[in-house]
Amino acid sequence: MISKTAVKYIKSLQDKKQRQKYDQFVVEGEKSIKELLKSQYEVVKLYANEVWIAKNELFIKDLDVQMISDSELKQISFHQTPQQVLAIVKQIVPQIDFKINELILALDEIQDPGNLGTIIRIADWYGINKIICSKGCTDIYNPKCINSTMGSFTRVSVLYADILDVVNSHHLNLIVSTFDGENIHHFDAIKSGVIVIGNEGHGISKTIIESASYKITIPKIGEAESLNAAVSTAIILDNFFRKF
Repeated sequence: MISKTAVKYIKSLQDKKQRQKYDQFVVEGEKSIKELLKSQYEVVKLYANEVWIAKNELFIKDLDVQMISDSELKQISFHQTPQQVLAIVKQIVPQIDFKINELILALDEIQDPGNLGTIIRIADWYGINKIICSKGCTDIYNPKCINSTMGSFTRVSVLYADILDVVNSHHLNLIVSTFDGENIHHFDAIKSGVIVIGNEGHGISKTIIESASYKITIPKIGEAESLNAAVSTAIILDNFFRKF
């Protein structure tokens, strides 16, 4: 039986301050846990039902695992429909080696954790394993973000830093999406640089735009005012990689 103290602690990890205080976060669901167990992340504790434990005995024999009931999983789950397994995981500080011959994503003030998680998953799909988040971006370890990555957070390193500081210190090309940029369909895509995706409501900051090496735009045909940040990321990356 899971203790009331454990339930309270796990629930507290919904809050960023608590996650930062203890350097821990929550991962839920079979798919994400499967990816987690293959990664460099340290699992502090696993809570799972009898069915999941029976199926995964070989993979969890060296971990601290507590079997709990489905009703107890419901008490600690951050999902409306509880999963069979939940993990408490230690946060890591990524050590990233930026290279001038690769494509990197940068996110400027992305606020929605679901958007961030989906962007991480899209980056993983296209083989991009490094993302720079401005310091005002939402927290990667937010449960909604982790869930949205579907395990891709284990393969994509996310660094919170000043985007221009990183770009300038590593002499990287800066590529921004603006309304007055070159049509992405006609842009002669380069194979290296930092592609910046802007805030959901305000776009990319003026300072970053003014420092851009290249400006691109997704051509608007209909009447929609704007695109979701994750959707924009997918369109831009697809156009880049189809030209390589």
